[in-house]
Amino acid sequence: MPQMVRVHNMFVSSDGYAAGEGQSIERPFGHADPMVLGGWAFATASWPNRTDGTGSRGLDDYLVRDYHRNIGAEIMGRNKFSPQRGPWADQEWKGWWGDEPPFHTPVFVMTHHERPSFALSDTTFHFVNSDPASVLSLALEAADGKDVRLGGGADTVRQFLDAGLIDTLHIAVSPVELGAGSRLWNSPDDLLDRYHRDIVPSPSGVVHHLFWRD
Repeated sequence: MPQMVRVHNMFVSSDGYAAGEGQSIERPFGHADPMVLGGWAFATASWPNRTDGTGSRGLDDYLVRDYHRNIGAEIMGRNKFSPQRGPWADQEWKGWWGDEPPFHTPVFVMTHHERPSFALSDTTFHFVNSDPASVLSLALEAADGKDVRLGGGADTVRQFLDAGLIDTLHIAVSPVELGAGSRLWNSPDDLLDRYHRDIVPSPSGVVHHLFWRD
């Protein structure tokens, strides 16, 4: 099968924001509460950090398990990796995920300010100052025949959408309004000129929007 570029398990508010304002080390999602945006995923049995053998099953759990299926590389924007802006004031910062990041693949961080690559456990972070198509070319090669996951944030996803480079998207819309922040869309209908869509409500209260193209 051909390699695909996938957005998966992206958290979005009902008014279209993937993160709030005022991002900091202590608040990766800015003023947004991650437990409100992503609580449906954190509550599943398959959430990666769960070790107690509990958690929900069903649709939410299936989608969380699907997050890693056939993924060979990840692309993310700089603000998913770090709250720092401009030139790197602290290259000791290695991300929010500790010594064992959840990606388990090469990760390409899009940034105007490059820095040396480094590895944590089985994840290597590369910092690339280039356009979406060029970064995707690097990621597809590193993925070695597997799919590339586009991890966000919203601005990065919009750049790839504008370039026509995304094959499928799974956007989980939570019943909360943020009012401001990093906007993915004005309406999910914004993508219907390019994608087919199914809308699947979950008992958790989140609504899963699944987009794909021919």
